[in-house]
Amino acid sequence: METRVAIIGIIVEDSNSVEKLNSILHDYGDYVIGRMGLPYREKGISIISLAVDASQDIISALSGKLGRLPGVSTKTLYSKVTGMTRKEE
Repeated sequence: METRVAIIGIIVEDSNSVEKLNSILHDYGDYVIGRMGLPYREKGISIISLAVDASQDIISALSGKLGRLPGVSTKTLYSKVTGMTRKEE
């Protein structure tokens, strides 16, 4: 299966969604390359950058699940780099 490298930008405005957000990220942990979270206390939000390597369907599903949480916004940026899943290499 072909995979893509992508960055999912996440803005969390409702801290009540953090537990569910972390649960979703845990479920997709096999695809996560890295994660950086920044609390922006002055604005009462959190900013998360999530680097992933997965099929386009999986990346879209992850971004969609996160974006449907109350007070959570996402945007995904795909690289042009593609490859095969680790099992197929």
